[in-house]
Amino acid sequence: MPAAKNRKPLHLNAFLMSTGHHEASWRLPESPAEAGSDIEHYKNLARIAERGRLDSLFLADSPVLMGDPGRRPAAKLEPTVLLTALAGATERIGLIATASTSYNEPYNLARRFASLDHVSGGRAGWNIVTTAGADAARNFGLDDTPLHHERYRRAAEFVEVSTKLWDSWADDAVVADKESGVHARAERVRAIGHRGEFFRVDGPLNVQRPPQGYPLLVQAGSSEDGKDFAARYAEAVFTAQQTLEEGIAFYRDVKARAVALGRDPDGIKILPGIVPVIGDTEAEARELDAELDRLIVPEYAKRQLALRLKIAPDDLDLDAELPEDIPTEDEIEGAKSRYTLIVELARRERLTVRQLIGRLGGGRGHRTFAGTAEQVADTIEHWYDSGAADGFNIMPAVLPSGLEVFVDRVVPILQERGLFRTEYTGSTLREHYGLPRPANQLFDTADQAGQADRADRAAPAASAPHTDLAAAGAR
Repeated sequence: MPAAKNRKPLHLNAFLMSTGHHEASWRLPESPAEAGSDIEHYKNLARIAERGRLDSLFLADSPVLMGDPGRRPAAKLEPTVLLTALAGATERIGLIATASTSYNEPYNLARRFASLDHVSGGRAGWNIVTTAGADAARNFGLDDTPLHHERYRRAAEFVEVSTKLWDSWADDAVVADKESGVHARAERVRAIGHRGEFFRVDGPLNVQRPPQGYPLLVQAGSSEDGKDFAARYAEAVFTAQQTLEEGIAFYRDVKARAVALGRDPDGIKILPGIVPVIGDTEAEARELDAELDRLIVPEYAKRQLALRLKIAPDDLDLDAELPEDIPTEDEIEGAKSRYTLIVELARRERLTVRQLIGRLGGGRGHRTFAGTAEQVADTIEHWYDSGAADGFNIMPAVLPSGLEVFVDRVVPILQERGLFRTEYTGSTLREHYGLPRPANQLFDTADQAGQADRADRAAPAASAPHTDLAAAGAR
C-alpha cells in the first residue's frame, strides 16, 4: 500500500497479561511458569514495547481472583506497584493501570496515581472501571455488587473528587525558598471540601500536582452507561468490537456523545482491542492459532462461559449452539457490553459452544486475527482509515513472542506507511496521545478571575465608554 499522507498519528497500546491473552498460552514451552508475579518478565515486555515506540502499556486488574486458577495462571501483582517498577526500567513509554471505583476510595487512589506520575516523569494513566460480581463484593464486606447505574454514579463522583484532589496544589505552590524559609505558599494549597452522594473528602492531597496535571484518563466499558461515562470523562477508550461496522458505529457514537457535552472529539481516542497471531505465511499463522485452541481444556472454558452467561454449565452442550433461553442484557448487572458481544457473535455466526470457546479463548471477545505481518498492518490501516479507530489495543496471544513479532515486523510496516512514529517526540503519556495538560480547576479559573478583577480596578475611567459601546453592540 502507498505511504499515508496527512493523517493523524496512529496510537498503539500494548495490553500485557502474564503469558499472553490466549487462555492456553501458559501451556506452551516458552511460557514462564510464574509470569504473573515475575517482575523480570514484565520488565522485558515493557522494554520490547518501548523499543517499538508504542504509546503505552496497560495492565488490567480486578479486586478478586479472576476465574478458575486451575484453568490458567491467575496470580497477578497490584498494577500501580508493578508500574512503579517498570517506570525505572523504561524511559518514555506510558504506563496505564486499571483501578476500580467500586472498591477504592478517591483519596488513596488519587495519591497512588499522583505518585506514579511523579515517579515516572509524567507517564501514568488510569483505566477507570466499575467492578461487578458478588465474588468481588464479598471481598469488601458486601453481599452482592451494587446496581449498574449506582456503580456509574459512584464512578462519576469518584473521578470528580480525584481531579479536585490532583488540583488541590497549584502548579506554582512549591517555591523552596531557603533564604526566607518558605517551602510552599500555603495559600496555593487548598482543601477541596467535597460533600457528595458517595464521598466526603476534605483534602488537600498530600502529594503535589502530578507532572501531567492528571494522569491520562482511560475507560473500558461499552454499555450505554459506559459510553456516557467515556464521553464525559475519558481521554482514551479501550473497547472490544468484532466487526468493522460495529467499530465504526461505536466510534461515531462515543465521539458524538462527547461533542454533545462540548468536548473536542479529538480529545477522546478510541482503541479497539486486536489479538494478532502472526506467521511468515497466512497458513502458518492459522496453524499457530489452531495449536493454541487445541490446548484449551473445554470443561474449564465451558464453566467460565456459563458463569459469564449466568446459566448452569450443564445447560451448555459443547457441540450445540447456545440455548435460546438465556438472560437478556437488561437482566445482567455486570459487564453488560461484553455479554452482548459474546451472545451476538455466537448467534450471528451460528457457533457451537465448542467453537465459541475457541473464538473467546484468544481475547475474551476482542477481535482475533491470524495472518502475516503485512495482513495485520493492512487490517489496522483499514480500520483506521474507515473511521473505526484512532489506534489499537494490541493484545498478543502469547508473551513475550507475540509482542516481539508485532514490534519487529508489524510496527516497521506501519512506520513505512507514515502511520506510526519512528521516534518519541514527547516525554509524557499525554504528549504521546496528543492531548493537552489540563488546567487546574481550583486555581487557574480563580487566578484568571482575580487577574481580570485587578485589571478592572486598575483601568482608567476613560475606558468606561468603550465598555458601554461593547455592551451596546452586544445588545
